[in-house]
Amino acid sequence: MGEQPLNAWQRYEWLWDVFYAADYVVTVALVLAQDGPLARRLVAVGALTAIGVAYLVLGRRGRRPALFCGLVLVLAVLAIVSHAAAGFGLFAACSMLFMAAPLPLAVVATVPAILSPVLSVLLQQGVDDPSLSTLLPMTGMLAVFSVCVGSWIERVLRQSRERAELIGQLEASRAEVARLSHEAGTAAERERLAREIHDTLAQGFTSIVTLLQAVESEWDDQAAARRHLALAARTARENLTEARAMVAALTPAALGTGTLAEAIRRQADRFAEETGVEVSCDVPAALPPLGTASEVVLLRAAQESLANVRKHAGARHVSVALAVVPGAVRLTVRDDGTGFDPGAVRGFGIEGMRARAAQVGGSLTVRSGRGTTVVVEVPA
Repeated sequence: MGEQPLNAWQRYEWLWDVFYAADYVVTVALVLAQDGPLARRLVAVGALTAIGVAYLVLGRRGRRPALFCGLVLVLAVLAIVSHAAAGFGLFAACSMLFMAAPLPLAVVATVPAILSPVLSVLLQQGVDDPSLSTLLPMTGMLAVFSVCVGSWIERVLRQSRERAELIGQLEASRAEVARLSHEAGTAAERERLAREIHDTLAQGFTSIVTLLQAVESEWDDQAAARRHLALAARTARENLTEARAMVAALTPAALGTGTLAEAIRRQADRFAEETGVEVSCDVPAALPPLGTASEVVLLRAAQESLANVRKHAGARHVSVALAVVPGAVRLTVRDDGTGFDPGAVRGFGIEGMRARAAQVGGSLTVRSGRGTTVVVEVPA
């Protein structure tokens, strides 16, 4: 988790510090410039200074709000009772209270502080002072106004904190989504590589093993042995080319040296040459434009289908057909082998072909009974 983002008040809190400092300087200057006993003026200045220290130590840091409110109230009353001009310090003191303490506590401290000028007049002039008739209603209105403004400040502060928390949660959620996306992408890439290895390298190695076993069984027939060794060497070279293309994240090597039709014909011819099974290949020379991903799907499907015929079908005849149908290109691989139950098969073979087809918006159909038919369609 990163640091909690600053809310608006935290980012611009220094402006309030500037306001408090300016109010302090002006109020102290007024107190010192006016007439009156020096001792009382010094007490007022000392009380105002103590309010500033309390703000720096407690209020600004949000520490012990009840103690802070009590100190500000006592010091504000002491300053104003000592000298009436200290009342200008209430502009800073009241806003401090609302920003540093919960609303009920701030109201309890603010109202008596605002009424302290009335207390000063009563102590110095008595109840008969004519200014009380004006000072009392004005002070009352000021108290109400201060409470309203303070409530607004408290609400804005709360919303600002909530938004800061929400931003923090959103950033944490975004980081989690990025992590999960990375993991999902890694898993998808692993699955893709597993299918690529299964459809290319693993099948090539299977062919090499089969050809070498044929060499062992036909060791006395040098011509046949040399032919199988040549096929094994060619398959190994093709596997090496596929591995290099896979590492370089290129298209399949078979597609890099020709068209899709040519690549499928080569697959069919090599299958017939290696297995001796009769193969008919019906592939048109001209195909509608297909993306590389769709061409890879059809080529890998042909490779996988022929590999399955080699390993499981025991077929005598295989047909490979590539056809253009409305809105799609269709690959059909059909054999006359033993067949199998498509629903009982698990592994990379059929599921890999189906996943590849789905990625480009295509489909895979497998029908098996007396022989097997694999049909793959991709959008043209």
